[in-house]
Amino acid sequence: MNTVLDDARLTCGIQPTHPSIAELERLGDEIAALSAHLDAASARLLDLIREFDARGGWGNGFKSCAHWLTWRIGLDRGAAREKVRVARALGTLPGLADALARGELSYSKVRALTRVATPETEERLLEVGRAGTADHVERIVRGWRRVDRIAEAKQSAQRHRSRGLRVYQDEDGMVVIHGRLEPETGAVLMKALEAAREALYQRARTGVTNKNVSAGTFEDPAAEPPAFGQQQADALTLLAETALHHGIDPGTPGERYQVVVHVDAPVLAESDAPADLAASGQSVLEDGAHVSAETSRRLACDATRVVMRHDPDGRVTEVGARTRTIPPALRRALRHRDRGCRFPGCGLLFGQGHHIRHWAHGGPTTLSNLAMLCRRHHRTVHEDGYQIERQADGELRFRRPDGRLLPHVPPPAEVPASPAEMVRAENDARGVHIDARTSMPGWAGGRLHLGWAIDVLHPLATGELERSNAIV
Repeated sequence: MNTVLDDARLTCGIQPTHPSIAELERLGDEIAALSAHLDAASARLLDLIREFDARGGWGNGFKSCAHWLTWRIGLDRGAAREKVRVARALGTLPGLADALARGELSYSKVRALTRVATPETEERLLEVGRAGTADHVERIVRGWRRVDRIAEAKQSAQRHRSRGLRVYQDEDGMVVIHGRLEPETGAVLMKALEAAREALYQRARTGVTNKNVSAGTFEDPAAEPPAFGQQQADALTLLAETALHHGIDPGTPGERYQVVVHVDAPVLAESDAPADLAASGQSVLEDGAHVSAETSRRLACDATRVVMRHDPDGRVTEVGARTRTIPPALRRALRHRDRGCRFPGCGLLFGQGHHIRHWAHGGPTTLSNLAMLCRRHHRTVHEDGYQIERQADGELRFRRPDGRLLPHVPPPAEVPASPAEMVRAENDARGVHIDARTSMPGWAGGRLHLGWAIDVLHPLATGELERSNAIV
């Protein structure tokens, strides 16, 4: 009888149940549940990263929070940047953050959705994440961004066409200026006006007048400064006169980007008596702006140097030849040896030579007394108080301003014997209840119609944005 039944099943195409199917289903459920637990734990990790980033915990010599994550927990630089980006985005997207914290959405889905989600569109995109697979979400986000790029391109072209500047003389003789500038051009103008305003009125407050621009000087330094709009007008005058005085042609690139600092020798040599610096010497830019002694030492580490001697009345009596602090041959050897910035966790390929013991303090310009540092970390060592020591074996040791050692490789984290159980226990303690179906999408197996999905989701496609603008 059994043989007859088995033959009937084979005839109808029905395969017998695999003897271990129940065990495989249990294994699949465990995978799904643990994956959701890990996503919930990722939400907690992102919360910590967001707080650490906002409070500047990475600012102890590192360029950014992503650089610190690369050094501290071994993330790839791109993955670290994504973690920080997603963490920041979730700070303004509570719905997505909560769905991740409950294990309902995977980190992959949330990472994609945060590329386009805003507080206004979060709710509908959250439904996309719950309904579709990760592949569906990625495709919808790509389509969403395509609509955004088209809109941005149109807006940029419209801005470019609408740029203009009109200058004319009014009936009372005053010149009226009215214009529209593209955002990046306007940013340059505002920065230039800010610099010119500071040059005019900072000098005026300290009693120093600018004889080249009469509009910006005070007859009485103690008088109240003009209103902001008047300062802006004076600053524009300074910009125009400066351009005409020096010529529109910026000159050769080498001279154009050269910054000259006049430093008295005692300023470089004295590092322990800041109160005496004013008496022992000065350190100023060409425009007279003061530069700190430590900044002068940083700039002098790796620069072109011209030694000038003065008589007691300040007149120049001798000018030496221009020389490089670090000769070209030694610089090549330094780059070959260090292969980039030596500060822990950095490794940027382009850098400056740093004298471990400054040459003004008697330190030799030799390979053993030099270390390659990027511009940011060169400033960190000089102005921020970090210290470098070269050990007898040639290795460098970095210390924080408080003297604590900054290791090249961070200490390994303690991992419990059963990390999966620890994650489950922490989620349970936070009231996050997860099972094998928590992160299962609502997809019923149908085909995704991307064009239709974007048409019903994106505010630009649905016309919501135009309607809201019309109401405003």
